[in-house]
Amino acid sequence: MLNFKGVILQRLTETAMTQTPSIKTQQMQVGGMDCASCALKIEAALGRLAGVVEVSVSAVTERLTVSYDPQQVTEAEIKNRVVSLGYTVVVERAASNLTMDVMVGGMDCPSCVDKILTSLKKLSGVTEASVNFSTGKLRVSYDPQQVNEATLRDHITTLGYTVITPTPKVTDDEDHDHNRGHSHGTGEFNLRAELLPVLLVVALFAVGMIFEEPLHNTPYSLGEYAVFIPAYLLSGWTVLKAAGRNVLRGQVFDENFLMTIATVGAIAIHQLPEAVAVMLFYRVGELFQEYSVGRSRRSIKALLEVRPDTANLKVNGSVKAVSPEAVRVGDIILVKPGEKIPLDGEVLEGNSQVDTSALTGESVPRTVKVGETVLAGMINQTGVLTVGVTKLFGESSIAKILDLVENATSKKAETEKFITRFARYYTPVVVILSLAVALLPPLLIPGATHEEWVYRALILLVISCPCGLVISIPLGYFGGVGGAAKRGILVKGSVFLDALTAVRTVVFDKTGTLTKGVFKVTQIVTKNGFSESELLTLAAKVEAHSSHPVAQSIREAYSQLIDDADVTDYEEIAGHGIRAKVNNQTVLAGNDRLLHRENIDHDTCNVEGTVVHLAVDQRYAGYILIADEIKEDAAQAIRDLKRVGVEQTVMLTGDNKVVAQGVANLLGLDSYVAELLPEGKVEAIEKLLSLSGKGKVVFVGDGINDAPVIARVDIGMAMGGLGSDAAIETADVVIMTDAPSKVAQAIQVARKTRKIVVQNIVLAMVVKGLFIILGIFGVATLWEAVFADVGVALLAILNATRVLK
Repeated sequence: MLNFKGVILQRLTETAMTQTPSIKTQQMQVGGMDCASCALKIEAALGRLAGVVEVSVSAVTERLTVSYDPQQVTEAEIKNRVVSLGYTVVVERAASNLTMDVMVGGMDCPSCVDKILTSLKKLSGVTEASVNFSTGKLRVSYDPQQVNEATLRDHITTLGYTVITPTPKVTDDEDHDHNRGHSHGTGEFNLRAELLPVLLVVALFAVGMIFEEPLHNTPYSLGEYAVFIPAYLLSGWTVLKAAGRNVLRGQVFDENFLMTIATVGAIAIHQLPEAVAVMLFYRVGELFQEYSVGRSRRSIKALLEVRPDTANLKVNGSVKAVSPEAVRVGDIILVKPGEKIPLDGEVLEGNSQVDTSALTGESVPRTVKVGETVLAGMINQTGVLTVGVTKLFGESSIAKILDLVENATSKKAETEKFITRFARYYTPVVVILSLAVALLPPLLIPGATHEEWVYRALILLVISCPCGLVISIPLGYFGGVGGAAKRGILVKGSVFLDALTAVRTVVFDKTGTLTKGVFKVTQIVTKNGFSESELLTLAAKVEAHSSHPVAQSIREAYSQLIDDADVTDYEEIAGHGIRAKVNNQTVLAGNDRLLHRENIDHDTCNVEGTVVHLAVDQRYAGYILIADEIKEDAAQAIRDLKRVGVEQTVMLTGDNKVVAQGVANLLGLDSYVAELLPEGKVEAIEKLLSLSGKGKVVFVGDGINDAPVIARVDIGMAMGGLGSDAAIETADVVIMTDAPSKVAQAIQVARKTRKIVVQNIVLAMVVKGLFIILGIFGVATLWEAVFADVGVALLAILNATRVLK
């Protein structure tokens, strides 16, 4: 199946870049992003590299996607630039490389890490190695054709360390993605451990405030400094250290630098309690921000817990637990009750009920028996199943779904791009404004003191960090994609969520979209002396090589084996039907257009229902009537779309006008266009696009036959079904349940996401703008400014997590 969008994009790229080298796209997992502006730093730093075409960093998934010209910049240079900013990087490798995760014992200092990594990277075949010193975990990506796991273990042991294999059960974030290289490098956030120094600072701060006057009255206020300075260093040491490190790297305008300047300035004007309070409140706010973001990440990762951990592989009569990636096509696996099905396959033995909610969002179990297909991610509920594997894990539906959800933030919405640009200018502008507030009024306003206006400038510095916006908006969009996935709707990026909010026209294909696409022969009408059995036999033989559902229904009605030797000169006539020779008779089978095209005299044109006309040696033989059942939720889907504000619902079909009109009237569609050839659907969509104005047009089809239309329309939706690879690849949005009612749900999720994102933008802008004004006029203090800044960030993050629900 051709990926039409890929072909179109490739042609456009080849035309526009005839003389330019190919662009390579690489994904990397970035560890150590502990604040909202980290993503901005990385994007800005890589954007300055010659040869980097596009870069996107998600602070939520901690994933970097970079497109670059390999003739101008190398992958190593990109990685080194990120590492130079103070982050860890794991490059995601192709599936041909394997990854070994082990715990290393005996590492008692950071130099041990360097020793292990330097030694491993000298080994031939090692493509990537990383060590998390805090957890003792080593991850090595290697080429199994050059080096094996045993050699790697022995190599580590010879350096004087012990090697321990982690248990197969995945319990922490770092182990979550197995061979995909998704180590975050930061470990699990421990709120209790982080709170201990904070509580000590609170105690010191309380002592300082209670005994402020006697401490102040000591010689040179040494008592006051003895209490407040230790409290300041305890609460702000990580901020001070990060600020110093970043300044040395040329990164001035970040929140660490701003908080350092604000609090050091407060100490300089002898506002020690406020300096400690600002740093303390900032640290407490950061802790709760990290905790909230951690909870959000865990909620999002819970969507990905459908990933099977092990597969029970049958080998020589015994069963062995292995990683799903180690299983090959043709292998046989055993799935016990309560276990996740690890790979796509066909049931060879047993029958059971399976829970498909992880894939479709639907809670109703499905019964499977011998010969039926099961998919990775389903949960076996009742019986034992023996399954023959039909796809590698990397090619399974669940792997593609996980990849879609994890990579959703790589296609950023315009709102996200705007906030990224805004944050780059907002902080420097406020810093310059604060300098002006500190320096100009004492020179221009009679009686104005330097101390007073420096204090007001420090307030501006405190509220100049755009953390709330930078982290909450991507988190909101990611939550929207995750929330839709929980409902069985796969959205391939936040850009499509934004587009769904502007939908005014929804166009449906008929067969397989509004109808079940399950055809049954209901009537055989003969003409010119042909019998029903003759007509059915001719139809079944001429349709013997067609995969169309109508052809399948005719063959099922015939229910006899067809000798391929009976059928010769087979020819499909696009949009019309089939011509073939059956036992030396030229047989035509197709729609009414085919009869007119071939000048066949006939007395029946308009038949209500799906119909196949037949002609034998230019003589009309009759027709076969086939029924296609409308989906149960189709009428409700149209009503729901009207309720959410969609102005026009249209159906495009290749069926005749009588059938199309009947379906349109039954469902309450606004209009329909019938008897369309494949290219006719594209022309119809072009007309709708030209009339839509600013509103977006959605086309909902089966994702295979409708690929050209899906590629052309604003938003292409596919009835993906369970395991339809072509649908997942082609469309912008995939409905895994084949239910048309999900279209309105997708629009509702998109609008809820957009509403929450706008709320966060307005909240942050209004509060920060208000406190800038209050700070300039001396109404707000540093205490209130830090409460406002941290409070806004926390509220925005908590608000963003509502999208997942």
